[in-house]
Amino acid sequence: PSYEREKSAFTKRYFDILKKLSKKAKEIIVATDYDIEGEVIGWNVLRFICKQNSAKRMKYSTLTSEELQKSFSNLQPELNWGNAYAGETRHFLDWLYGINLSRALMSAIKTTGSFKILSIGRVQGPALKIIVEREHEIQKFKSKPYWQVIALSDGIHFTHPRDIFDSSVLDKFKEVKKAMAKTKKSEESISPPVPFDLTTLQREAYRLYKMNPSETLTIGQKLYLDGLISYPRTSSQKIPKEIEPKKILKALEKYFPEAKNAKKNTPVEGKKSDPAHPSIYPTGEFNQLNGKEEKLYNLIAKRFIACFSDDAKTANKRIILTAQDTKGKTLTYSISNSAKIKKMNEEGEEIEENEEFELKKEIDITFTASGLEVLNKGWTSFYPIKLEENILPDMDGKKNIDEIKILDKETSAPPRYSAASLVSLLEKKNLGTKATRSAIVDTLFARGYLDGKSIQATQLGIRLIEALEKYSPIIIDENLTRQLEEEMEKIQQGTDNFEKKELAVIEKAKRLINDISKEFKVKESNIGQELLKGIEHQRSTERENNTLMPCPTCKAGSLRIIYSKKTRRQFVACSNYPNCTQ
Repeated sequence: PSYEREKSAFTKRYFDILKKLSKKAKEIIVATDYDIEGEVIGWNVLRFICKQNSAKRMKYSTLTSEELQKSFSNLQPELNWGNAYAGETRHFLDWLYGINLSRALMSAIKTTGSFKILSIGRVQGPALKIIVEREHEIQKFKSKPYWQVIALSDGIHFTHPRDIFDSSVLDKFKEVKKAMAKTKKSEESISPPVPFDLTTLQREAYRLYKMNPSETLTIGQKLYLDGLISYPRTSSQKIPKEIEPKKILKALEKYFPEAKNAKKNTPVEGKKSDPAHPSIYPTGEFNQLNGKEEKLYNLIAKRFIACFSDDAKTANKRIILTAQDTKGKTLTYSISNSAKIKKMNEEGEEIEENEEFELKKEIDITFTASGLEVLNKGWTSFYPIKLEENILPDMDGKKNIDEIKILDKETSAPPRYSAASLVSLLEKKNLGTKATRSAIVDTLFARGYLDGKSIQATQLGIRLIEALEKYSPIIIDENLTRQLEEEMEKIQQGTDNFEKKELAVIEKAKRLINDISKEFKVKESNIGQELLKGIEHQRSTERENNTLMPCPTCKAGSLRIIYSKKTRRQFVACSNYPNCTQ
């Protein structure tokens, strides 16, 4: 029992009351959150305190009175054994990896005569490796000059659609005086965004309000416990009929007038689903909220309303200017052996790439301008997104080019991750779970491996990954972690032989950790020396950051911020102690 450990003594009264009540109970129903973690908690209480093998199960996604009563009236005959065994398997794997490999790291540090609490885990390692690899990309990046060419005609700015990396072709643009204009028109319907799963909620909350993923999950959990939204730890982007969405929309009309116009019978939905829970949605109940809780609740409510609202409609206009000489012939320039120039977003996705040519290729000199007029705002009239209108006149036929502007540019290094984009990337790579990814990022910060809102690997984090890459790369192999995740998913989705499958995964992990440990032990001192460099750099940086000013009393030392392990408080004192007691 947890209460046998000093820090968990407070749990004894829960343990005792559950044990007392279970002895008198004729029937036991597990009503914990319907997910992997909730199933394991319920199963542990059932077998270790109540001494029962199984029980009936309530399944619900909101804590409203109506849904809880409905769930109680429609009990499942037993636990969700797939969730239970998959969750227990994950606990064993995380413990085996974390306790053994973290201890190995600290043992390596001890060989240097130093000490620091370090940790590495089944997902922690690959996650940190992703950030360190991005840091290396940024450090190695060498910017290249390029040019952007703008043409002005009738007071409108037109842009050449290609970036120019060969300065020798710029003279061709300077010759442009005339062009043939052509206007293309189209109308577009812009569908509402799909319902929120946890990851998309975390990304959107960061985009709009700079809430980090852990904060979003914490606030979402509170809104759920208050009965205002459905269970937030979901990977679903579906709105099932069973939740009676029209009834929810009717209840929302009192606080969100836009819900009156949400008349679609079939909502917009995404591809992702979750067998345990639907997407995140408002229950229709309401409490007075303030601050970030209000912002997040309003965002969830408006996203839900948007899914049943009209598309936004826009009139789009694209004007193309094709440069011509005095005889009406299209002007061109040639490029050859163009290097690939990659541009990446925060998640490491490639968003643009120049073509690569073995032979010369003639490119037409064209310029474009895009216009947009909103015909019907639809869902964008209330959801926090803005359509930027840009009204352009029709332009067709011959036009004069009034001016050519050539803008000097330089390629940029790939951007660092934000906490939200990193959580999203971990999901795409199937590393961790929807409930644990934000906590993993927090742990990496707590261990001193990461720093900054725009996430940057510290020297300690970089040295750790470099040491493991050199001496024990399997610890940070994301493919191995992904394989284990997939095996746990098979347990979760299975229908039988749960215990046998669990034992097979755990035995495989034990053999693997034994092999890693043997290899690690041989190279322990080398790993320790690599880690020591990162620790010393971090301590030096901390001392520098904590140094405030020269000591006005002794003049020999400096006033520094010092943390007392005994009192757990910070204070300012002279570094020349005990010679100076300032």
